Amino acid sequence: MYLFSPHRTVNNFLMTGPKAFLTYASSVQMGAQRGIRECKHQFAWEKWNCPESTLKLSTLNSLRIATRETSFVHAISAAGVMYTLTKNCSLGDFESCGCDDSRIGQTGGRGWIWGGCSDNIAFGEKISRQFVDALEDGHDARAAVNLHNNEAGRLAVKATMRRACKCHGVSGSCSIQTCWMQLADFREVGNYLRMKHRHARKLQMDKKPMRAGNSADSKRAVAHAFRSISKAELVYLEDSPNYCIKNLSLGLQGTEGRECLKGVRNASPWERRSCRRLCYECGLGVVKRRTEVVSSCNCKFHWCCTVKCERCTQVVTKYYCAGKDGARKQHNNTKRKPNWLL
Repeated sequence: MYLFSPHRTVNNFLMTGPKAFLTYASSVQMGAQRGIRECKHQFAWEKWNCPESTLKLSTLNSLRIATRETSFVHAISAAGVMYTLTKNCSLGDFESCGCDDSRIGQTGGRGWIWGGCSDNIAFGEKISRQFVDALEDGHDARAAVNLHNNEAGRLAVKATMRRACKCHGVSGSCSIQTCWMQLADFREVGNYLRMKHRHARKLQMDKKPMRAGNSADSKRAVAHAFRSISKAELVYLEDSPNYCIKNLSLGLQGTEGRECLKGVRNASPWERRSCRRLCYECGLGVVKRRTEVVSSCNCKFHWCCTVKCERCTQVVTKYYCAGKDGARKQHNNTKRKPNWLL
């Protein structure tokens, strides 16, 4: 299940979990939040945009789903927890943990040796697994899928790590380097998992053992289904619902009323196509609205030591998906506008 649930959250798990791990409570929570922020960034201009309702899973089996999108949520949440624990460990936030110095002094390659402060990825992985995987208490195919995607998220953190080096030698000759492994920016982890999401595989299950209710047969069926799947791949069980349409039972709001981008400088090609993807592909039109945005401006530093800003108002044009009737009505109103208003 997800890390945020109306029935079981990170917070109340930590209060009932092993006392030894209460030390890591705030890092786990910050890590989960880091993952969700990245999810919202990655899917900001998609039909499914990582809504709050999706981040809540009831423990009731009837509400537990395992779609391509939930595979990403599990992976990015587990990755966020592992990443934050690892980072905080290297920063010395935990008494029981520090840099990974297991390879210091060893030859790494031609012209370089291991040194410096490598991020302690093993620590972050261990504690993340103990916290995040403990939230999944089922024993069915969905539980297996969720645990698999948790692990894929942790592998993404490992896969995106980078080697950093420092030169040593007379007069900056860099005759030898000391190198260490460090975490990439978390955005790279998000991009990596987004690619995995695009190529996620649907798990083909043999339903007969599952229907028979035999626990041993069910476990064998699940193990057989995972036989040809890499640990780094994201997997799912059910096809995604139609995210264009509001479906309150699934917590989906549809795309009507969603903002899309038009005429924005420096927008990526994917962002420039957001109106087509969110509105037109969902059978909706696009309406234009002019709104006032108030922001701080003309800020000046005053000795000593304050910054004073003015409040500036700017009129901006935004575009939203609307039902065809709403879009047609705005179009007709624009056509009837008298010349002196144009």
